[in-house]
Amino acid sequence: MSPPNTRLQVMWNRLLAVVEEQGQAMIRAAFSPIVRECGDISAGIFDFQGRMLAQAVTGTPGHVNTMAEAVKTLRNRFSVGDMKPGDIFMTNDPWIASGHLNDFLLLMPVFHQGRVVGFTSCTSHLIDLGGLGMGPEGADVYDEGLLIPPCRLVNAGQINSLLLDIIKANSREPVANEGDIYALIACCEAGAERLSQMMQEFGLQQLDTLADYIIETSHRGTLEAIAELPLGTWHNVLKVDGYEEEIELHAALTIARNHLHLDFSGTAGCVSKGINVPLNYATAYSVFALRCIIGPDIPNNAGSLAPFRVTGPEGCILNARRPAPVAMRHTLGQMTPDLVYGCLAQALPDDVPAEGASCMYDLPLRHVPEAVDRGDEPFALELVFNGGTGARPRLDGLSATAFPSGVWGSQIETTEAVAPVLFSKRELRRDSGGAGQFRGGLGQHIEIASTGAQDFMLFLSVERILNPARGRSGGLDGATGRVLMNKGGLAQPDLPGKGEVRVNAGETLVFLTPGGGGIGPPENRDPDVLQCDLRDGLVSTEAAKSIYGVET
Repeated sequence: MSPPNTRLQVMWNRLLAVVEEQGQAMIRAAFSPIVRECGDISAGIFDFQGRMLAQAVTGTPGHVNTMAEAVKTLRNRFSVGDMKPGDIFMTNDPWIASGHLNDFLLLMPVFHQGRVVGFTSCTSHLIDLGGLGMGPEGADVYDEGLLIPPCRLVNAGQINSLLLDIIKANSREPVANEGDIYALIACCEAGAERLSQMMQEFGLQQLDTLADYIIETSHRGTLEAIAELPLGTWHNVLKVDGYEEEIELHAALTIARNHLHLDFSGTAGCVSKGINVPLNYATAYSVFALRCIIGPDIPNNAGSLAPFRVTGPEGCILNARRPAPVAMRHTLGQMTPDLVYGCLAQALPDDVPAEGASCMYDLPLRHVPEAVDRGDEPFALELVFNGGTGARPRLDGLSATAFPSGVWGSQIETTEAVAPVLFSKRELRRDSGGAGQFRGGLGQHIEIASTGAQDFMLFLSVERILNPARGRSGGLDGATGRVLMNKGGLAQPDLPGKGEVRVNAGETLVFLTPGGGGIGPPENRDPDVLQCDLRDGLVSTEAAKSIYGVET
């Protein structure tokens, strides 16, 4: 890459600082724990054409990379000439925004010296949008809640109060939703204000020169990284649990001289339950996985994303079409990195991690239908926990770590403060990481119950119950996940990974998140490292003997 233009580079760095402040503004103002504590957001700055120039590091690929395309759609939906200072546009359309109804995407034009010079945008998860809510049981998207087409949320600084009232009237958590919408607005406003201040400080009247520099530099760097890869096409099949039966995800990855093309042809068709994935969301996670290996030091923007293309047959489960139910699209969408890495590992065998837990253990909870009638406090809450990542080339996997989602695990104290639940256990799950020269990351053992006489509902849609994270190069598979009830101290039969579950007062919900796969034969593990595993309680003496062949 050619030497950077110092002034433009300084402004680029300043933009990266602006988006970080923008993202933190939303987190500080948010009401819902999944936003405030878990960082389930995105925030970004865009040029006049709608090209993403910078994104906040805090955020999920499913929000960030879908936002990169959604802004172009919204920017073209509304006339720039009709935009006024203080306008903010919004949608939660799954096929425009972030794949399901609970994610709200906002777009705000940035005015500088009286004219639009760019845009700020952000996305976050709202806890409840009516319908059947956050679960896989909907027959179509209309069952799943309130769909809001692209519209003007704020008109010249005045919020659309009727729209806000409609959103609140269709939610079991109206106060949290209203607070989170204002947090999204604050995020847009913070980005717009700081961008205009930056332009004033540097004497800029428009962003075109800076935008072209950012995008062309990033694009060139990504092409240089692609040029170092072997040319060819590689295929992979990933079997996942599905809903009523296991299904196959197929991928063909083609590495060409100036682009990569990922094709999902052969993937199973859509199902009747809400685990279908819009292509925008499947693309977001697939490209993120590739970017983690190919040019990972290049900032994520329109330039670095441009060489990656993703296609899939319409109607396959990774290219669901309206009005398919998609509420739990992350269940399979977050499995696509493992699908992609199965291809890439054939081209770059020394650079790709083993499979991991991947799909976060997203546990939406809410009051039972009769709660209000009997005087119980209604609530809706979404908990997020993670399993272990796959072993990395030359390094162990990470335990209880959110990859690929990046969504931080729910905090116990915060959860207990806002809902009538009590955690009695949360610890690493010994022996759950796949054995190998480099061990897979461990999952978690978590137990939760009602604090009193109140029952609650759980809406399950998790993966890796039937199909473990596979190891590579002689490494063993990670442990599968489990979900079960404990009644009176006695464990009940395991629950399926998807469906509605009623947790009655006096029962304890037990869930064990999956471990990541290992890399390399277990007998090649460094004895000193294995002794550390034993000392720290990550590996049992029985596993050390039976799997690693080491007497303790």
